[in-house]
Amino acid sequence: MTILPDDLPNDVESLKALLLEQSLLLGEKESSLIKQDKALKEKDTQIAEWESKYQLILEQWRLAQQKQFGKGSEVSPGQGELFDESDRDSQDDDSVDEPDTQTVSYTRTKPKRKPLPKDLPRETVVVDISESDKTCACCQTPLHRIGEDTSEKLEFLPAQLKVIETIRPKYACRQCEKTETKTTIKQAVMPPSIIPKGIATPSLLSQVITGKFQYSLPLYRQEAMFKQYGIELSRQTMSDWMLICSIALQPLYDRLHTILLEQPVIQADESVHSM
Repeated sequence: MTILPDDLPNDVESLKALLLEQSLLLGEKESSLIKQDKALKEKDTQIAEWESKYQLILEQWRLAQQKQFGKGSEVSPGQGELFDESDRDSQDDDSVDEPDTQTVSYTRTKPKRKPLPKDLPRETVVVDISESDKTCACCQTPLHRIGEDTSEKLEFLPAQLKVIETIRPKYACRQCEKTETKTTIKQAVMPPSIIPKGIATPSLLSQVITGKFQYSLPLYRQEAMFKQYGIELSRQTMSDWMLICSIALQPLYDRLHTILLEQPVIQADESVHSM
């Protein structure tokens, strides 16, 4: 509202009251403008955040589209134009330049097989021609040997099982038997064994342990393998063997554990899972 000079009161108190009223109105307007400015800044900040989120989502969508429908990284540059004949058909045959040719020569290294270990048992097989072929077809003169060619092949022998039969003779006194006195029988002590009343020898136990923990062969598979040799060996029996062997090897485990903790650095393979 506009106030003209003639409308102003001549009383000092009225002028003060009018001035105070105008001051309050100006203060309210300034406060309202400050609130509006603050609200506008908050809206601008929120709009900027939404714009940033929108650009991020748009970029992720473009990357997903490129990954699913775009060219893969294994595509060579220019491979898409390999069979594109539209440009070539529009040109005359005379205007096409012949590509330069380059001859590349290289030497291929022939793979060389490593020799078989010398400590393996060897069996010699001689493959010779017949006696009739040892005569020259031209002059019928006997041929003489001028050399030989040698080749090696590796043969696999399946595992062999054998039974170790332990015999312990018993001895008694004939004189004591005649006089009907107490008869003393002497016999050698049974050789020590990890499983005294079992059929497993150290070699058999080591085979089962190695197959299970080194070559990842569960006991039920080893049970099937022993059946192929006609041996009925249940997985429960082999499991009991593993328990007895773990108790017998506990001192060795404790010693290795002590040595391991004395090392400055320890490396582990966490990819190995329990079987």
